[in-house]
Amino acid sequence: MVTHRLDAIDRKILSELQADGRMTNVELAKRVGISAPPCLRRVRTLEEMGLIRGYHAEVDSRALGFEVQVFAMVGLESQAEAELVAFEDRCRSWPLVRECHMLNGEVDFILKCSAPDLSSFQSFLTGELLSTPNVASVKTSLVIRGAKDEPGVPFDVLEARLAKEA
Repeated sequence: MVTHRLDAIDRKILSELQADGRMTNVELAKRVGISAPPCLRRVRTLEEMGLIRGYHAEVDSRALGFEVQVFAMVGLESQAEAELVAFEDRCRSWPLVRECHMLNGEVDFILKCSAPDLSSFQSFLTGELLSTPNVASVKTSLVIRGAKDEPGVPFDVLEARLAKEA
């Protein structure tokens, strides 16, 4: 597990950047208790390790006119690796699909979709998703409202587990 190669400062850097990726390196260094140059070196190392994969703005989709969010549960006819990869590649090409996760159990994939309106999603569903080779079934659930949307990992849980292991 990668966390054992990270010290408390590295984990604090990750936690702080996860909460606010726009802060300056000087501010980050102050928050984690080190000077700016070693802080920047640590951030670069965390990026090179792949622990920091990017920096993104949290965009309000509804304010931009994307009123409809839908979870689509997709069942495939075949779960052969080539078919799974082909479906994942197809999902990457669909703009309305914002997340795609392969699952264990009754459903093979769950897709989180964002559309401007119900008719746009319906067009995607019937014109793209349902006509995709190897798709056997699709069940959809329209999001009424969201109660929590926290990206990343819960660092307080990680720190508690590491403290227990020490």
